[in-house]
Amino acid sequence: MNRYSHLHSHAFRSFHATQREGIVVASRRNMLKASISGIAGLSLPRLIQAREPVSVGGLGAPKGKSVILLWMTGGPSQIDTWDPKPDQPIQNRGPFGVTSTKLPGVVICEHLPKQAAMLDKFTLIRSVDAKFSNHEPNMVFQTGNLDAEPRTNPEAPRYPAIASVIAKHHGANQDGVPPYVGFFRSRSHIAFGGYLGQQYDPFPGNLGSRLPIYDLVGNDTGKSSDGDMFQLSKGLSFERIQDRRKLLADLDTMRRELDQTETMAAIDSHNQQAYELLLGKQTREAFDLGLESAQTRERYGNHLWCQQALLARRLVEAGAAFVTLDLSYHTASGTWDNHGDNIPPYGGISKGLKPLLPLFDHLLTTLVSDLEERGKLDDTLVIAMGEFGRTPMMGTQGSTDGRDHWPNVMSMAMAGGGLRHGQVIGSSDKEGGAVRERAIKPSDLAATIYRYFGVPRETQYVDGSGRPRSVVDQGTPITELGL
Repeated sequence: MNRYSHLHSHAFRSFHATQREGIVVASRRNMLKASISGIAGLSLPRLIQAREPVSVGGLGAPKGKSVILLWMTGGPSQIDTWDPKPDQPIQNRGPFGVTSTKLPGVVICEHLPKQAAMLDKFTLIRSVDAKFSNHEPNMVFQTGNLDAEPRTNPEAPRYPAIASVIAKHHGANQDGVPPYVGFFRSRSHIAFGGYLGQQYDPFPGNLGSRLPIYDLVGNDTGKSSDGDMFQLSKGLSFERIQDRRKLLADLDTMRRELDQTETMAAIDSHNQQAYELLLGKQTREAFDLGLESAQTRERYGNHLWCQQALLARRLVEAGAAFVTLDLSYHTASGTWDNHGDNIPPYGGISKGLKPLLPLFDHLLTTLVSDLEERGKLDDTLVIAMGEFGRTPMMGTQGSTDGRDHWPNVMSMAMAGGGLRHGQVIGSSDKEGGAVRERAIKPSDLAATIYRYFGVPRETQYVDGSGRPRSVVDQGTPITELGL
């Protein structure tokens, strides 16, 4: 068997078409119930209580730091993005050309010209070891743990997201703002709180703002989501909710229902802070794109992903510590899962990946430039990556230009955070199929993010059997970044 043959069973065998995925809200009443009970990254009073040690001293983590993770769901091809092989035969190098960049001697895909022009503000890592990573759910890189692979380990969904660890041990940078926000098309695309508790799940950003609705293959339907996270049921008002006694009266029946599942803690002195997190001005305004200037909104553009990127910038300015954008139209394995043109719905490299790259190029560079102009880039680390790379040889699964899953090596990009950029870390072999030097593992990425936030490597959590587990499994920070 060729060493570049497909490593995994095909991801499209089951789209679970009749299964409800992610957050399912049947009514506005259920939305309010869900928001207060924990599906919004909440069990609100408990969330505030759990975060209190951070706000009064905690681990000494530096406040003001944030991460925006651009999650390229499905696994982008390293060869057709950041690690091109222009001197190789076409079956290997693919259909795209290359373009020179701001870094002398460094080339990237021709369809990323904006990033090429400002590559001195980025770090490319071409030697990421993605072994053991898979998707649906996309857990290994988002937790930094090789055992967090639900297809082989039933315990995997309980491993907490890196972002959830940050939510607990760093917290939000501003009271009244959720520390971890996720924009996700499917729950299987993003990691949750796991053993840390649902109070550290992501706040579902999709529900906080009116956003364009795209179908599974990326067509704009012309419709918009309700964005009614902050719209109250008939008979309730923001003024009324600020009155604690009336709020308790309105929600008394709801509390009894929620207590049966132990998702609603006893209401205590943290209540008012909890209400502020869900209903306060700080968070509501962060999700209100109408408060942005027309010029800025036009600069980002009307595409769903670009609107979410603008919301991510607004959220980190408001005080969120970690924002993850699920860059996918499809609820299954992901829009970047480019197996081939004869394998719908994602297509291969020419018809599937090519339309994504100019959009991604615009989104990424607009976000980084905007953060820099607003004085936020040094405090915001932008990370762009997926869960693995793609096979060096095209034509897999009977397609003409598809590439299958390839965990042996992948590429990723970083910018901002006050780190050292304008460099390429590591390299792959001549075919782009294996790490040649300086392997970077998921645990190294986790250790880097924890160092950035000031969370000690020895930080632990307790699993379901009561055993302590380290948040970092043998990983070390990426020293080339200046950490």
